Amino acid sequence: MASSRTRNSSITSPPTTAKRVLLSGNQAVARGAYESGVTVATSYPGTPCTEILESLATYGSIKAMWSANEKVAFEVALGAAFAGARALVAMKHVGLNVAADPLFSSAYTGINGGLVIVVGDDPSANSSQNEQDSRHYARAAKLPMLEPSDSQEIKDLMEHAFELSEEFDTPVLVRLTTRLCHSKTVVELGAPPATPPRATGFVRDFDKFVLLPRQALARHAVIENRMQALAEHAEASKFNRSELRSRELGIVTAGMAYCYVREAFPEASVLKLSQTFPLPARLIRKFAAEVDRLLVIEELDPFLDEQIRALGVKVERADWLPRVGELSPERIERSLARGTPQPLEKGDEQIPPRSPRICAGCQYLGVYTAIARLGVTVAGDIGCYTLGSLSPWNAIDTVVCMGASIGTALGMEKALGSDSHGKTLAIIGDGTLLHSGLAPLLDFVHNGGQGTVLIMDNSTTAMTGLQGHSGNGTQAQGQNSAGKGIDLEKLVQAVGIEWVRVADPYNLDETEATLREALAHEGPAVVISRAPCLLLKPKPPVQRAHWNAEACTGCGDCFQVGCVAIEPQEFEGRFAPKINQDLCVGCTLCVQLCPEDALKPRPVSQDLVNLNAWKPQAQPMSR
Repeated sequence: MASSRTRNSSITSPPTTAKRVLLSGNQAVARGAYESGVTVATSYPGTPCTEILESLATYGSIKAMWSANEKVAFEVALGAAFAGARALVAMKHVGLNVAADPLFSSAYTGINGGLVIVVGDDPSANSSQNEQDSRHYARAAKLPMLEPSDSQEIKDLMEHAFELSEEFDTPVLVRLTTRLCHSKTVVELGAPPATPPRATGFVRDFDKFVLLPRQALARHAVIENRMQALAEHAEASKFNRSELRSRELGIVTAGMAYCYVREAFPEASVLKLSQTFPLPARLIRKFAAEVDRLLVIEELDPFLDEQIRALGVKVERADWLPRVGELSPERIERSLARGTPQPLEKGDEQIPPRSPRICAGCQYLGVYTAIARLGVTVAGDIGCYTLGSLSPWNAIDTVVCMGASIGTALGMEKALGSDSHGKTLAIIGDGTLLHSGLAPLLDFVHNGGQGTVLIMDNSTTAMTGLQGHSGNGTQAQGQNSAGKGIDLEKLVQAVGIEWVRVADPYNLDETEATLREALAHEGPAVVISRAPCLLLKPKPPVQRAHWNAEACTGCGDCFQVGCVAIEPQEFEGRFAPKINQDLCVGCTLCVQLCPEDALKPRPVSQDLVNLNAWKPQAQPMSR
């Protein structure tokens, strides 16, 4: 989901004497940036590239910062590059949409230092709401794009990217994919910067940095000349590599697809492109002349294919290549053999399917149990709480992108008029509200919204690994900002919403009553469901639910809470719950739902509490 994001992988710490280490692609980005003398690094967490900034934060010489959203992250990094520093900004593909405004303008302004934008695409939408191919941004914004294929090349390309950025006065895009971000290969480490990197300072240049219309027109001409120069530079780049083997088949490829091609066609000649925009035309034509058949294999869209055909190079039709889902050597081989795209495999049928689930005892369980009783249309947003769309609650009706819930709910309300009163609810998390929910909340008030906004406040960015944000005051390198974070009640009241209530999500009756009162209110209403994420503040349970077989009638109400600790069993010919004591955290939500008092909380032995180094069983979602 955009959702984005997986739990933290191991983070590479800089103190090491090893020369060859095993690094994930994300860790290799950080190492390459460190060796390149990066001063400022920014990001907003999002799978598949969350760990880039987490790794960068371990290097003391780098100012690593989580930003409010990707647009802000981009602008902070751009400002650092204006000041003559080397800066890096990382985000997932849907985050690049958020940052598109400064992205396009940065091509016009150029920089003083060096600026590299790392974007993580997500083929197969493993943790995202779409499969967009970010290479189109390079062409649209007229920025160079590089695509590495393993961790070593990622590290090496970082230095090249900064050199390219500084030589041609342009930001540089580096595209990774999920498989590349998370897989690990051996990396030969280079030397750290000889001296602590420092910014050279901002140099005033009105015509360059102030994009008034007259200046913008002149800067556009600079961009067009720059693109020609970058294409010429790529002709001799050592990172674009021709591997001539069999003349019968030649393949042009890039990025992770190169690894698949080499495995599927070991005897084929390959032109491996690391700069995929602008393309080295002469190099491609020369390679095409050296093979009898020419294929282009890439992931996802026919980005290279279209450009190469536009050069007048004869390429065999590419409609056999899958455009949906992640490639693999097997999919490529089967597709080429049959001449048609192969569907996504269902996976290993020997492995039982596993749907994402909300963690046992999470506040969301109680909230969605209450919402399921309300009969309202719910506009959802991006976060762990997106799982409320699934059974048994089926409590979310729309999910679009970060921050979309409030605007979507307002649009529904305006379209339906008075018939919508009390029937529309927008759900958004604390982190998502601060990412991109404030502007729609302002719009909600300004345009007379009468609906209800439910803020799920768990005091962290939970679905991507508990990163800090301005709401909890925790910064990327562990320190706390001045103060304790943003007071959401005061923030909501400041934009003009007077009806604000805080609900205890572990009290089902209170949560339901508060939501009903909010929905009935004449005017905009906000309910804040507040409880810290159990992964943020883990503590051993002092009680756990226990089942009384004699009292149970098999009604199944306890299963409506959707807790993974409540497992189904057959008991004396009837359907009954089985409480998994390893998962139960004693939240009592199931106890509150049971109409027969067949579930009761029972104290946990203090000896067991002390012995258990208890941690919740995480079932992470990812943006």
